[in-house]
Amino acid sequence: MTLQDLFLEKFGIKPEVLEFCNKVEQEAAARFREVEEIGEFNQAKVLAACIKHGLSESHFAGTTGYGDGDIGRETLDAIYAEAFGADYAMVRMQMISGTHALSTAFFGSLRHGDELIYATGQPYDTLHRVIGITPTQGSLIDHGVKYTQIALLPDGSVDHQKLADSITKQTKVVAIQRSKGYSFQTGFPVSEIKKMVETVRSVRKDVLIMVDNCYGEFVEKLEPTEVGVDAIVGSLIKNPGGGIANTGGYIVGGQTFVENAARKLFSPAMGLQLGATLGENKPMAMGFFMAPNMVMGSVKSAIFMDEVFGRLGFKTSPPKTVTRTDTPQVIRLGSAERMTAFSRGIQKAAPVDSMYAPEAVYMPGYADPIISAAGSFIQGSTSELSCDGPIRPPYDLYVQGGLTWHHGKIGCMMALNEMYIDGLVEIPK
Repeated sequence: MTLQDLFLEKFGIKPEVLEFCNKVEQEAAARFREVEEIGEFNQAKVLAACIKHGLSESHFAGTTGYGDGDIGRETLDAIYAEAFGADYAMVRMQMISGTHALSTAFFGSLRHGDELIYATGQPYDTLHRVIGITPTQGSLIDHGVKYTQIALLPDGSVDHQKLADSITKQTKVVAIQRSKGYSFQTGFPVSEIKKMVETVRSVRKDVLIMVDNCYGEFVEKLEPTEVGVDAIVGSLIKNPGGGIANTGGYIVGGQTFVENAARKLFSPAMGLQLGATLGENKPMAMGFFMAPNMVMGSVKSAIFMDEVFGRLGFKTSPPKTVTRTDTPQVIRLGSAERMTAFSRGIQKAAPVDSMYAPEAVYMPGYADPIISAAGSFIQGSTSELSCDGPIRPPYDLYVQGGLTWHHGKIGCMMALNEMYIDGLVEIPK
């Protein structure tokens, strides 16, 4: 049996869908080579960090209770800091998501009377209650923190003049969201983040600049901490966990920012010195080592999605004309029916729970019902192939992840196949 026979017989992919996707893959070869070069660079960077800090099998033994004297945890912190071009890092399984890590970072450095400025427009939906954009007891605003949001310009770029003019004596933290979130705009490459840093520093050099780095790690050769950012924050069940870390988050940057976050996560008396690892050092370290290769596969999958659905007439983001800075690919499907069929195809291609059909439901932190497909080995892991999006016009679906490029390719073909079977798309001959 050939690979093509396997696709046709085992996955039920229609011949015309398979032929179209094979042609697209061949024509995308040049874009794939660029991604592979970045992947090799980042793999070498992570390997060099592991070697420099002497990662050893002895570091994989976990601790319990307080986690006092956990040399594996301390070594992993050092490896993260080294690979991301920073001085300090806190990598902890006690941070369960990107939102939790971001909340920890905000509350660690912001006090009553301080101001938080978001330079990149409205942040991701789950942060609305953390900040208090949606009034919530216990939010930053509820604690007396002032919040200012700089609207993006019509072309989706940052309004540098408005950002500079908005910085006051009360401004303590300027936040930048690297990824697109639930929007159709493109993310912000590190080169653009560098320009934001320059704008902020031209007004005040003591303002802390923090980047929500979720979905962005290892997509480019540089990380924001290498261009003057004070801290980057992310989740281990996204890019840096490599699909192997079972849970966790990280905060990497300068000593003051990281230690402030540690005091918030644990207590002022404990800080960075504690935090039991319960045997998770090995999957967290191994996941970080595997992350550049996994991200390379995810980005290739996203490019394939862009090429396939772009050629079918659907609007996509980011387009091939811009620098890619995150793993998600947005596809504007135009109807709830297409979103449902697409998600069903992704679920059918999942290694776990492929027998279930996705349905849109309301989820905590979101204003609209969410359709999602994620048959993952780790619950909620967006480093594994998944898709999700709010059921609201213009019906944008966000596709991300893929532990391997080949799985991402199959997922894309299955998604298109379900839409084709339902008569929701035509395949050009």
